[in-house]
Amino acid sequence: MNQKQLEKMKNGKGFIAALDQSGGSTPKALRLYGVAESAYSNDEEMFNLVHEMRTRIITSPSFTSDRVLAAILFENTMDRKIEDKFTADYLWDVKGIIPILKIDKGLADLDDGVQMMKPIPGLDKTLARARDERHIFGTKMRSVIKEASESGIKKIVDQQFEIGLQIAAAGLVPIIEPEVDIHCPDKAKAEEILKKDIMEHLAKLPEDTKLMFKLTIPDIPDTYAELIADPRVVRVVALSGGYTREDSNKKLAANHGLIASFSRALSEGLNVNQSAADFDALLKESVDSIYEASIT
Repeated sequence: MNQKQLEKMKNGKGFIAALDQSGGSTPKALRLYGVAESAYSNDEEMFNLVHEMRTRIITSPSFTSDRVLAAILFENTMDRKIEDKFTADYLWDVKGIIPILKIDKGLADLDDGVQMMKPIPGLDKTLARARDERHIFGTKMRSVIKEASESGIKKIVDQQFEIGLQIAAAGLVPIIEPEVDIHCPDKAKAEEILKKDIMEHLAKLPEDTKLMFKLTIPDIPDTYAELIADPRVVRVVALSGGYTREDSNKKLAANHGLIASFSRALSEGLNVNQSAADFDALLKESVDSIYEASIT
């Protein structure tokens, strides 16, 4: 594990940029960026276009390490290059931004109020390659909670911790992401159940364990204060979950010590047809506002 990156992640000011749209979420990300599905005819062309979008964001003078601590990458992006460097190396060597890899393979069907992760075949091999060949710091994996189901949420947390500890054993820092859907009928109750289950798992781990969490901004501010303070937790970050950037920032700022890991809220308003000046100005406005909400 890169100790300089660990120190920056634990104590640095800023937020994490989620640039990891993959599979079914890529067409929507491109549409929001102004690229219609008629602009590509297969997955390779689609991923070329989304890599151009990500490259434009990452290389922008507005995307800087004094605001952005880390960026989450899709595996396809990890294996592509920016200015003759693999993306993770460009992020760290050129920008001073920590590279993180999305490793989940999508969601299983809804059952017991939750969507668990699908199996992740070849995970050990992926982790070794990410660590040794692509110089990745940590990983991210997502499940979704749709209802305040105690049994469903327990299954989600059990699965996340099981795989998270496998990742930690490989020398990477896992980001555990049990997202509570913002439309969950009893969201605050689901968040309370989730926190209880997470804290029970954490209490069983050695204090030198290094984990991160990516959670929906809670309905009750500072719900996750105890989690943020736990010595095993490097950082707790928040997903925007479909809220607008304005709403995400407002909700985030009410949670002390919680920082952003936004995707749609970060890229909101960016368009393929914008001039470099307009693109950079809008990205700077976005980055600055998310940074300010993250340092409360």
